[in-house]
Amino acid sequence: MFRVSNNLVGVLNLLAFLLSIPILVTGVWLSKQANAECEWWLQRIFIVLGVFLLVVSLAGLVGACCRVSCLLWLYLFVMFLLILLVLSFTIFAFVITNKGAGQVLSNRGYKEYRLGDYSNWFQNRVNNAHNWNRIRSCLRSSKICSQFQTQFANDNLQKFYAENLSSLQSGCCKPSDSCNFEYQGPSVWKKTESANYSNPDCNAWDNDPNVLCFNCQTCKAGFLQSLKTDWKKVTIVNVIFLIFLIIVYSVGCCAFRNNLRDNWKR
Repeated sequence: MFRVSNNLVGVLNLLAFLLSIPILVTGVWLSKQANAECEWWLQRIFIVLGVFLLVVSLAGLVGACCRVSCLLWLYLFVMFLLILLVLSFTIFAFVITNKGAGQVLSNRGYKEYRLGDYSNWFQNRVNNAHNWNRIRSCLRSSKICSQFQTQFANDNLQKFYAENLSSLQSGCCKPSDSCNFEYQGPSVWKKTESANYSNPDCNAWDNDPNVLCFNCQTCKAGFLQSLKTDWKKVTIVNVIFLIFLIIVYSVGCCAFRNNLRDNWKR
């Protein structure tokens, strides 16, 4: 039993140790290369994940192969905390992504999005001025609306209405359909003079490529829809990762029990 459980823990943690090295190197490289607001969170995730895997896998590897019970105990304790963390995040992600969906429009290939349809936690994140300034800078630097303008530049009004736009394209790169602006291009619309708009997004729209609808509520909603889609994918991966962690934790418990038994016999 010792050889099976301890050796299995050793092999699993050796693989995790080898995996942590390229992850950590990638995080350090991104920290040297990143010059856009969008990338700050990505490099931190890589560095934190790489360091965490490096330390924990090393503790599990030494503890299992050298039968060091204190290291195995520390390894199992951290693994238990990780399982709780992943489980909590998975439940949280499921709850906050359960609300919100695009509104289907008549004779339109795309949907429009309303900020009020999403969870309060999501709304508070994008309504915070500091957070939204950073997100808006990300969207501008990604040139999503420049690509949108180029992609649909030859569309007439009827063809444009039939396009299947992404949530960000629909929310940030064009005005809301309720504004009834005159179409001159995908990101060029003529406002009706002296019109009083009940929708504040109509007043926020500007044909300036640096403005467009980046200050609109629909842009925030479109961003949340995109974020929600990504979080749902992460939630699925988390469930698989959680099952893997529970298996490794169970094998580690067997190895720890065997170490204690061997130490007691000696």
